[in-house]
Amino acid sequence: MNTIVPFTDLGAMAREIWPAIGADFTGALLAGRYIGGPEVAAFERAWASYCGTEQAIGVGNGTDALLLTLEALGIGPGDGVVLPSNTFIATAEAVVRAGAVPQFADVDPGTLLLTPETMRAAVTPQTRAVIPVHLYGQPVDMVGICAAAEAAGLVVIEDAAQAHGARWDGRPAGSFGVAGCFSFYPGKNLGAFGDAGAVVTSDPALADRIRSLANHGRPGGAVHYAHDLIGTNSRLDTLQSIALGEKLRRNEEWTRRRIARAEQYRRLLSGSPVRMVEVAEPARHVYHLMVVRVSERERVQARLAEAGVQTGVHYPTPCHLLPPLRRFAGGPLPVCEQAAAEILSLPMYPHLTPIQVEYVCETLLEAVGGGEVLDGAAS
Repeated sequence: MNTIVPFTDLGAMAREIWPAIGADFTGALLAGRYIGGPEVAAFERAWASYCGTEQAIGVGNGTDALLLTLEALGIGPGDGVVLPSNTFIATAEAVVRAGAVPQFADVDPGTLLLTPETMRAAVTPQTRAVIPVHLYGQPVDMVGICAAAEAAGLVVIEDAAQAHGARWDGRPAGSFGVAGCFSFYPGKNLGAFGDAGAVVTSDPALADRIRSLANHGRPGGAVHYAHDLIGTNSRLDTLQSIALGEKLRRNEEWTRRRIARAEQYRRLLSGSPVRMVEVAEPARHVYHLMVVRVSERERVQARLAEAGVQTGVHYPTPCHLLPPLRRFAGGPLPVCEQAAAEILSLPMYPHLTPIQVEYVCETLLEAVGGGEVLDGAAS
């Protein structure tokens, strides 16, 4: 049947902002202003302010944000980097491409996030950094992680690709570590019209080095035929900056809508066999994804699809079990492995309506029926 509730609706967001950006977008397009310029600088300033940092460096995508940060910090061959295994491959991919070794950690069974305890269990004498991942839109306990990292002499790099506007005890995600790395992939809470990303930091020397590395090693990131470093080409373009700047002005309102729909999901699914991913008390979860846990996921997902409800799985295989990363696996990670078989992402986007959420929940409850109740399902 035709889809009744899509997993996301990027078109609705584009239609909302287009009246505000149409003239600027078309003007830049027809004037041939595609790389750099005042639009990029304006968005970088606005994004740094929103994230509570001194600087933001626009780059080509979120994976490059991680890789450039690792390279700028000199993390490479012989260095270990702790990260949770239940992240998207990009987190581990950046570590491997930098020449370092990913050291996979397990996560909390309730929040599915890295904790100081699971981080410490993965640390070895070779470990130099930790990348906590603010998964699904919920920030990690960054106070605890930063304290544990400082005690172990580790650099903290935040993977905040899913956490635009998330906060831990009032402080923005991305502002705790030496750097925060964001993706503006179209499906993110703050999404571009294509690939884009950014690094935020309050370390001016680190910002300068990342900016240079992202622009062919140019000093200051700008002098055209001077090259102090071997860099790459990873720049946020002008047209994306125009779109992102307007979306940023709406992000708080869009986040409030996401939170309202998430609260509705939780209320309607309370007490059922559907287990909710827990939210830590000091966290502002911005619900990039609305993730639940069910038994017999494939059957449940198929039933939802038949009823016109699109869903996703983020992610079906932990990184330490993916073929190109198995050589880095240090052993089983039971929480990540169990969760990977149960997690299901439900529709979530700012323009999702209460009626649509009701339909999704009714269909989901019908699909799980009298199925097995997972531990903590009523939480």
